[in-house]
Amino acid sequence: MNFFIPLGIDVSKAKLDCALALDSKFRNTPSGFTEIATWLQRHASGPAHVCMEATGIYWEAVAQFLADAGHTVSVINPALARAHGQSLGLRSKTEAINARVLADFLREHKPAPWHQPSRDLTQTRDQVSRHADTRVRQTRDKARHQADTTPTATRLKQHRARR
Repeated sequence: MNFFIPLGIDVSKAKLDCALALDSKFRNTPSGFTEIATWLQRHASGPAHVCMEATGIYWEAVAQFLADAGHTVSVINPALARAHGQSLGLRSKTEAINARVLADFLREHKPAPWHQPSRDLTQTRDQVSRHADTRVRQTRDKARHQADTTPTATRLKQHRARR
């Protein structure tokens, strides 16, 4: 059996709530990532197994940083963490509590390690996301223009209809 140190991280845009027997908070910035590495060296006797939720894009940089530093990183669906917290009888949800829930989930379930997707896959995903955002904006703008009844908009619609 491999021994590991479980670390739960609740990720938000501005901060990282960490639970490793001792709870702590760090900024979600490269300097905050370095602070986590120092904190792990001080409090852990070996590599950690880190568990975090896949929420938005905020988790990606810290996951890559910790994986590059030699730690095992697992990224789980937030619904799994929520269900685990409910199974523990927790009714309130704060970032600090969620970090502890993630560490406990890791101890109980040992989720599979996350692996950085290839650069091509990451670029394709980003392009598809930007394309989808553009289509949403185009649809919204078209609906707004169709609903516009100002005199200028009305003249523009009449001009386009004559073409």
